[in-house]
Amino acid sequence: MSYAETETVSQPACWRRAAALADGPEAAALPVAGERIAVVGCGTSFYMAQAYAGLREGSGQGESDAFAASEFPFGRRYDRVVALTRSGTTTEVLELLERLRGTSRTVAVTADPETPVRAAADDLVVLDFADERSVVQTRFATTALTLLRAHLGLHSEAVVADAETALAGPLPDGLLRSTQFSFLGRGWTVGLAHEAALKMKEASLSWTESYPAMEYRHGPISISTAGTATWMFGEAPEGLAEQVRATGAQWVDGALDPLADLVRVQRLALARAAARGLDPDLPRHLSRSVVLDGS
Repeated sequence: MSYAETETVSQPACWRRAAALADGPEAAALPVAGERIAVVGCGTSFYMAQAYAGLREGSGQGESDAFAASEFPFGRRYDRVVALTRSGTTTEVLELLERLRGTSRTVAVTADPETPVRAAADDLVVLDFADERSVVQTRFATTALTLLRAHLGLHSEAVVADAETALAGPLPDGLLRSTQFSFLGRGWTVGLAHEAALKMKEASLSWTESYPAMEYRHGPISISTAGTATWMFGEAPEGLAEQVRATGAQWVDGALDPLADLVRVQRLALARAAARGLDPDLPRHLSRSVVLDGS
């Protein structure tokens, strides 16, 4: 098995450990209800930031914005900034944390505390049990989101059970032969849709797009046709599934908890990589962390 496969199947156990930390001393640095926060990251971590911000604000626990670390609006003031960084070495994240020193409280959620992020952030939450050897992120991203979700009181053992189902059940028929994938979400699951599209690109070089579900009718549905697939995270807008099926495209319902459904996409990405003879641990042009020259 590739590292990515091993790490993918370990997610239910990692989620249980993360949920157990949510009420413990390790999570004391995380935002409390009522704070105005920003969540930042790069790549996969940015999409998990979007999902967390959507969950937090959507549940009434405080204004929550998400930004790619390179696009942070320094003119705004936040009570706390949460940085998601598996490696703890990504240049944009470290530079952002340094610039925020003394203006906003910062906390980094990372897999490796023995990296520059320890000195850059005010507080650290370490998920070293979810670290990964594969370049392609799977379990760290979902484990970090599980921690944050549980800290909001929005996680349950049913989510883990759905992840186990996602790992054990068959993938939807025909997806290995699809020529293009559109991933859709609503609210917090828009971030998951973006991450699903990224995972398919990284691991299997698949042609993918991702959108808020209600936006799909505003142009992107024109790409749908026989041989393409549209995958919904969470509940679909009324009538959208029927409209997509009318194009000849395959519609995939999000039958599980949306985070568990992301595990199904990870499995699909790995299966397509294997079918194409690709190594998902070493996707082309990518490295585990983007460290820019001079940093």
